[in-house]
Amino acid sequence: MRRIIAEDPDWSITTVPNLSIICLQIIVNNFERNPIFETLTAAQKEFLQERLSPSLPLHVTAGVLPEGPYWRRCSQQKFAFCDVSVYGHSWKRMFLERHLENLIELFIPNASDPQAVLDVASVCDKYVKRLNVSQLLVPVVKPQRKSEEKDHNFILKRDMFFMDHFDFNILLQRLTNLEELHLTYRIKQCGMNFMWNMFEMTNRDCESLAKALQSCKTLKLFRLHQSHVDDRKCQLLVKHLVDHPSLTELDFSHNRIGDGGARAIGQLLARSKLQTLNLSNNLISCQGAKSIALALSKICTLESLNLLLNMIKDDGGQAIAKALLNNTTLRNLNLGGNDLTSVTAEAVSEMLTENKTLQSLNLSCNQLCGIGGEALVAALSQNSTIKECDVHLSQVGDQRSLLINKLLWARQSSPLKTQLSRSKWDT
Repeated sequence: MRRIIAEDPDWSITTVPNLSIICLQIIVNNFERNPIFETLTAAQKEFLQERLSPSLPLHVTAGVLPEGPYWRRCSQQKFAFCDVSVYGHSWKRMFLERHLENLIELFIPNASDPQAVLDVASVCDKYVKRLNVSQLLVPVVKPQRKSEEKDHNFILKRDMFFMDHFDFNILLQRLTNLEELHLTYRIKQCGMNFMWNMFEMTNRDCESLAKALQSCKTLKLFRLHQSHVDDRKCQLLVKHLVDHPSLTELDFSHNRIGDGGARAIGQLLARSKLQTLNLSNNLISCQGAKSIALALSKICTLESLNLLLNMIKDDGGQAIAKALLNNTTLRNLNLGGNDLTSVTAEAVSEMLTENKTLQSLNLSCNQLCGIGGEALVAALSQNSTIKECDVHLSQVGDQRSLLINKLLWARQSSPLKTQLSRSKWDT
């Protein structure tokens, strides 16, 4: 039997691929120059998305490729952890948002090109709904010469220059679908180059951000935390948020806001649609609490107020309790860690007998003592709307704390028992 040996060393017995597969592979190889996608069938589109290179430019892929395997591959290749549920189960949205966040977090003022960020923002505009920026870099400071070490004016100029960060005013007006903005003015992993000035925003940063917030009409949630925001900066930001058409949640937690900032926020409550306000871990005292209480006593839309870890004391606590006697919107109130005593507990107890809206109350880490605990037990026995009341570390005593928990547990379990009995009756 004779054998035929091919002279072509590349000859293979494998079947030649279909012509359609060869054409699709050519489209893949030339996609950057000629992005053909919409005219293909569903199976052909799937073929392309599984084979296109994740390194293709965004201006080519963002407007052409829909949600699908391509964006899943891009995300898993670039990011170590991918929780797509946080992004509405959209791989495309997750990749574009996190890519833009990385550009902002690695942007070096006076060194990086802002146009690169703006180009990506223009491409991602339709898909970016949330930005979570966890660091903002500062300009690179050149090593000073020995002759400049003792020059006081040079040091002042250097510090002023050193502190400006990314300008959000040029970015937010391009993101017409942005709904959430989370910012922290700090530097991660700064090492031996640590300076306290790296962890706060400058006045120019604040002015730029305030104008940006005013121009972003779709924003629903704004969070600026751990950024050393003081009264002046808070007042400037709030001034530009007055009469904002869509903002419903504001978070200024872990800053240095005092009574001046609280007064400005109190005025904001009367001229906004805010539903959630978080001012935990600031420097607000009784005067600032009274300003917020005045807003609560009038017509406002606030449903959740968090004043945890401030210094409002009894005068501020009593003012808020009095304001809630006629308030019909607030559902959650946190006054933990505010140096409150039994005086505030009694005022809150009196409020609970009248208020039928409040559902969650936190008075933990205060000094309510036994008298305050007894007043709360008596009030909760008459109130049917409170579902949570946290009094741990408030010196109310174990027995009174247990009574409060029993009252709330019985209230929460009764609807479940009623539902179970109805289901048994139906069966």
